[in-house]
Amino acid sequence: MSPFKGQTGLKRIFNAAGYSFAGLRAAFTGEAAFRQLVLINVLLIPLALFLDVSRVERALLIAVCLLALIVELLNSAVEAAIDRISLDRHPLSKNAKDMGSAAQFIALSLIAVVWACILLG
Repeated sequence: MSPFKGQTGLKRIFNAAGYSFAGLRAAFTGEAAFRQLVLINVLLIPLALFLDVSRVERALLIAVCLLALIVELLNSAVEAAIDRISLDRHPLSKNAKDMGSAAQFIALSLIAVVWACILLG
């Protein structure tokens, strides 16, 4: 069992929130792609709030934007873990990083498809 899993109750929630904010801070300061996605979200989410669409459509417009942030955080975490193991080039490391990149490409494509379907449909 991990020594980091010992907290319970409010202390655990407080610690988890701190770890989450530390992760967001690390992503924002260390990952240009994350900062670019934050900028996209800063532009698109307010736009979604002002568009004349249904509540479900508005929720979808916002959700796909947030999903891309989630995917980027996971992609960055995979890259950091791979780099922690070794900075040497290895086919499995390349595959892991490429798959993370592919996941982000799909998430960004999903933004384009959902926004196009709702705005043009």
